[in-house]
Amino acid sequence: MKVRLRQLSRSLHLWGALVIFIPIVIVIGSGLLLQVKKQVEWIQPATQKGEYKSPSLSFDVILQIATQVPDAGIDTWQDIDRLDVRPGKGIVKILSKNNFEIQIDGHTGKVLQVAYRRSDTIEAIHDGSWFFEDAKLWVFLPVAVVLLFLWMSGLVLLYTTFTSRFRRKKARIQQHTSD
Repeated sequence: MKVRLRQLSRSLHLWGALVIFIPIVIVIGSGLLLQVKKQVEWIQPATQKGEYKSPSLSFDVILQIATQVPDAGIDTWQDIDRLDVRPGKGIVKILSKNNFEIQIDGHTGKVLQVAYRRSDTIEAIHDGSWFFEDAKLWVFLPVAVVLLFLWMSGLVLLYTTFTSRFRRKKARIQQHTSD
């Protein structure tokens, strides 16, 4: 029984690994990039610091400042993906729909930095939504289930390999002692 279990486990382990190879490479590669997003400005621009800790700009002023940055392509609120207010740093980050990030001083309104932000695109690649929205549920979730199965079947392979080696070694020792 154990030999059949090991053979079945090896076969399923091999075919499962082949089936999920490409999605797992995508998840691991994008995950590695996300791990260093704060250290690599190419992925995510470094957060600047404003003059004062408490933001005092109105939303209208923030929108007016954002429209003055040509790279961001902002004309209306619909062109803005989100605002990230960092009171501890004294800034407001404006992320446009085209992934440009504008960092402004939350008190003076001075533009501190304009840079392209890749981390959101990398996150979308990581979770599969960049390919198509249902990829998260219909591709990457099953891949995660198969990966869990591979981990468990790998443990079975490890266990059966060690136990068979132990039995062979024990049999050799018994054979030598009986000679």
